[in-house]
Amino acid sequence: MQDIRWGIIGCGDVCEIKSGPGFQQAEGSQLVAVMRRNAGLAEDFARRHDVPRWYNSAIDLINDPNVDAVYIATPPRYHCEYTLLVAAAGKPIYVEKPMAMNYDECITMMAACRQSNVPLFVAYYRRALPRFIKIKQLVDSNLIGEIEHVETIYRCPSKSEDTLIPVPWRLNSEKSPGGYFGDLAPHAIDILQFLIGDITNCQGRSWNEARLYPAVDNVTAAFQFENGINGTGKWSFNALGKIDQTTILGSNGQLVFSIFGESPIELTSNSGTDQFTVANPVTIQQPLIQSIVDELRGQGKCLSSGRTVARTNWVMDRVLMYQLKMVTS
Repeated sequence: MQDIRWGIIGCGDVCEIKSGPGFQQAEGSQLVAVMRRNAGLAEDFARRHDVPRWYNSAIDLINDPNVDAVYIATPPRYHCEYTLLVAAAGKPIYVEKPMAMNYDECITMMAACRQSNVPLFVAYYRRALPRFIKIKQLVDSNLIGEIEHVETIYRCPSKSEDTLIPVPWRLNSEKSPGGYFGDLAPHAIDILQFLIGDITNCQGRSWNEARLYPAVDNVTAAFQFENGINGTGKWSFNALGKIDQTTILGSNGQLVFSIFGESPIELTSNSGTDQFTVANPVTIQQPLIQSIVDELRGQGKCLSSGRTVARTNWVMDRVLMYQLKMVTS
């Protein structure tokens, strides 16, 4: 069976370790072309990673007849634009998270892919990590009883680059939604929906406390899943220390784990407390990339498609709505 030959649009930092090597490590997959607007950086990436061809034009990469599928690893501002171009070329798409700047763009992207009959995958790679597969098994085991509440907290200190001018793209509202919230919180929002079900009601408040940059640095949210379970979220990016903890409370116990770290998964039930340590792979996106390649080759199913994860953007839109109103009023 023929390998899937990949091209990457936007071979920046995320491609160095998290994703890029995964296209070469996956069985039945090849990385054959990369693109970056800066030709020198594109050529450098290609040379260091043994990629045969490089471009400084996305159109040229998309139209390369030796490229079967395209990974869009740009800032979110360009996800919709490039997805429409790749879909028009009739090629499968793997796009970084968040899927788009907002839910309306997600709908546009999915419609274009349906019209062109091409699949659309999104880089919510935690769905395929052994760590979160284990957590889902524990959730589904009913060891903690009926789920009653979910709480996710992420706090970290500000970074030295937060005061750079111009601001990094993650803090530029024209390139990415909601500052660091838009970059990091989608992982928690998506994995909770993977574990429990779609969030169908939510509201939030966001504000800029430290005023180091224009984007929000604090966000709180209250949400409800389709099965009636309630949850809360709190994200702060100018805290004194770091906390990365998600708790699923049940009638007979609780499950505690981190979204970004590798601390032991802690299960407390009627039988006592157990801990499970599951390490992440070095190339953290490789398991999801393998599932995408398997689906494209008719040998499996990927758990992170546009259809299954677009709701994360829907949640983000509503959580940030208060701040959006304040900005535009």
